[in-house]
Amino acid sequence: MRKSFLGIAAATLVALAAPLPVLANPVNEMNSTLDTLFGDHARYRTFFDNLKKAVAAGDKATVAAMIDYPFQARIGGKSLKIRDTAHFVADYDQIITAKVKHAVQGQTYETLFANWQGVMVGDGEIWFSGVGDADVIKITAIND
Repeated sequence: MRKSFLGIAAATLVALAAPLPVLANPVNEMNSTLDTLFGDHARYRTFFDNLKKAVAAGDKATVAAMIDYPFQARIGGKSLKIRDTAHFVADYDQIITAKVKHAVQGQTYETLFANWQGVMVGDGEIWFSGVGDADVIKITAIND
C-alpha cells in the first residue's frame, strides 16, 4: 500500500513539474488575422475602440461619420437608403437599436470575427472594412 501511495505521489509531482503548454494570446491572434487580411491591425483596433466609445456615449455624430454612404438600413420593417450623415443622425435611434447597442457593448476586440469581407461585431449587427481607393475604414452594414 505504501509503495502504491509513493508511486502516485511521485507521478503527481512529475506531472506538476512538467512545463505547461503556452496558452495562445487572443489579442495577438486577432492582430495576426487582421494583419493577414488587411495589412494593418492597428487601424482596425482603433476604429473598433472608437465605435464602442461612440455607441456607449450615444454620440450620434461620431457614429454617423463612421458610415460608408449611401447606406441601406431597415427602419420600421422597410429598407431605406440613408444618403448622408444628417439622415443617419435623424434616424439614429431606429438604426442603432437596443440589439445593436448590446452587440457593440458585449463585443471585445479579441473576439471579433474577420474575413475577406470585413470585421463583424456580434452576430452581424455591424460590419466594417476598408473602403474606396484610400482604404478608409467605415461601417458597411448595420443589421438589427
